[in-house]
Amino acid sequence: MITLVTIIHVFVSIILILVILLQAGKGAGIGSAFGGGAQTVFGGRGSQTFLGKVTSAAAAIFMLTSVTLAVLSSRSGSVVRGDGPRPAAPAPAQAPLPALPAAPPASGPVSAPAPAPAPAHAPTPAPQKP
Repeated sequence: MITLVTIIHVFVSIILILVILLQAGKGAGIGSAFGGGAQTVFGGRGSQTFLGKVTSAAAAIFMLTSVTLAVLSSRSGSVVRGDGPRPAAPAPAQAPLPALPAAPPASGPVSAPAPAPAPAHAPTPAPQKP
């Protein structure tokens, strides 16, 4: 149900954006509110165009789907509080992987191990008295 309403909501929002962008401007905009366009601010606009009717219908559907999604999401549990649906059973543990076989011996001449490095600060022997 939520998926269907979400799909309708996205589809209507795209239509609403496109229809609003297709509409022509109504004049000087905010400048008409302060100057010579007072009759358009307070007067009637006349009959609505086709794009105006589509905009009104799309806005109404958009608001309806928004409220529906809000109500449906409030009925579902919260993931943060842990109220959401719980899994039926935990997943079975996997068996440990078998040990890898030992690496084969290196081919070629075998060299003697390198001598251990001398300590950085070798203790100096104490001087002996004669």
